[in-house]
Parts: sequence; structure tokens; C-alpha cells
Amino acid sequence: MKAVQIMQRPVIATTPEASVRDIAFKLVNNGISGMPVVERDGSVRGIVTEADVLRVQLSGKQLEDVKAKDIMSVTPIAIDVEASIDEAKKLLQEYHIIRVPVTQHGKLVGIVSRSDIIRAMLEPEFLTF
Repeated sequence: MKAVQIMQRPVIATTPEASVRDIAFKLVNNGISGMPVVERDGSVRGIVTEADVLRVQLSGKQLEDVKAKDIMSVTPIAIDVEASIDEAKKLLQEYHIIRVPVTQHGKLVGIVSRSDIIRAMLEPEFLTF
């Protein structure tokens, strides 16, 4: 099974210039814990998580005064649509991450999370009942 078969799409993402307040709003309203930061051309530039938002709040800075580019991880790990689920699992474990952006020709097309992988592992089992 490949990443393209289990990835979530469309992807909720943000831009490097988005305020942390806008990012926090997207995270809460969509029930997600992180999102890719992408350029207008769709290339992945980073990841922003709830932990990043909390760090800003704890620093005493105003959420609207800080941008995604100021807090995002700048070396995002991504996988290609043709990557296997095993490759995705290894990355999630090795880097202790919850989600990995999925790209095609360097552009964001989906996202695979731990729960997507677990769901894919369980679905065949449930189909046999």
C-alpha cells in the first residue's frame, strides 16, 4: 500500500506569512494538531504544531505579532505519493512526528498521520467480519 492510498486530502495548510493567531484558529476549528507551511507554488517549507503555538503564548508574545515562518520547523520531512506505508511508519517513528506531508513533484498533495496508518492496518481486518 502506498501513501497516496491513505493520505488525507485536501490538506489544511498555512503560509509562511500567516499569523500564529490564524494558525491556532485553523488548528482548533479543524481538530488537528499541526499543519504544513507551504509557499504559493505548493512547496512545503515547514510544519507548525500546537506545541509551537504554546511556545509563542508562553513567551508572552502576542499571537497576531508572530508569523508561521518565525516558529515553523524549517526542515520538514515529507514523503512522495509513491512511498510505501512502511516508509511512512519508519519516518514517523524515527523522527518522533505525528504527521508527514505527502508530495508529488515537490508540491503538497496530502498528509499522512499516525492515525491514517493505523486505520489502514485495521480496515482489512474489519472487512473480513
